[in-house]
Order: sequence, then C-alpha cells, then structure tokens
Amino acid sequence: QVQLEESGGGLAQTGGSLRLSCAASGLTFSRNTMGWFRQAPGKEREFVAAVRWSDSSTYYVDSVKGRFTISRDNAKNMVHLQMNSLKSEDTAVYYCAAGKALFGLRVSQKYDYWGQGTQVTVSS
Repeated sequence: QVQLEESGGGLAQTGGSLRLSCAASGLTFSRNTMGWFRQAPGKEREFVAAVRWSDSSTYYVDSVKGRFTISRDNAKNMVHLQMNSLKSEDTAVYYCAAGKALFGLRVSQKYDYWGQGTQVTVSS
C-alpha cells in the first residue's frame, strides 16, 4: 500500500519561508518521479515542482522559479520543497505526488499516487 504523507505546512508571513516534506512508503522511491502540486480555493490544482527519478532533473512552474527548491533523499524516501520569499498567492493546499513518468511531469495525470495535502497560508 503506497502512502505519501506531507508535513511542514502552516502559516507564514509574506517574504518568509516554509519547508514542506513528503514521506513515501510502499513504493520503490528511487524509481518514482516526485512532484508537488497545489490547489488554492476556487482554483484548479496546478503543478509546482518535480524531480525526475532517472537523473534528478528538476522542473518548476514559472511563478516559483528562484524562490522554491525541490529536492529528494532516496536514502530516506523523502522529498522536500523549500519555499522562500513567500507571497500571498502561494496560499494553497500543497500535495505530494509520485509516478514513474519521465516526461510530461507538469501534468497531474502523469502521477499515480497522491498525499492528502498540507495547508500553506501566507499572510501579510
């Protein structure tokens, strides 16, 4: 049984930082691309970042480039999302996702497993 459990969400001030973590179990973590998506109230779920399993290449949505960093720890079966210079528009529920895809990583349908999500709220 695959489980993805996010942690690290919470309340941050504009310009502040948060670090999200996702602990994975029940899958061969090193052979899964890991992604982060987010969904704000009244909006569709959107891609945030991904790290590919084959070569650890990273991908980001334009709005977070230079502010967010995704990383993976294959020894601990964990993926992290370091979020700096937070803005109010980063407020959303953040979801961890896993899948075997090597391409098209910005598309949610490429991921097979999803966590329950963790709330991130950025206020001024």
